[in-house]
Amino acid sequence: MAKMHKDARGVLLFDCPGCGMLHAVYPQGCTADNPARWTWNGSLDSPTLTPSLSVRWTEHGHERHCHSFITDGQIQFCGDSTHALADQTVPIPEWET
Repeated sequence: MAKMHKDARGVLLFDCPGCGMLHAVYPQGCTADNPARWTWNGSLDSPTLTPSLSVRWTEHGHERHCHSFITDGQIQFCGDSTHALADQTVPIPEWET
């Protein structure tokens, strides 16, 4: 079963177990209007993306950060992530349709 979903514009989506929310990635060749472009190995089952992903948002007045590397379907969370999975490596959850 796939770990990421690719929408009609080519945007990759996955459920982040650290944040508990979806993250969107804009790989090269994607038609969505976003200047960022990641290199992607083309696999939805065992994705590798470069460079790292950095997602920032404000929640209840606090700055939150999720920083990770995705390699072979595994998420390696960096120590500057502000959730409980910082400094851990976990598999990307299966995509629920």
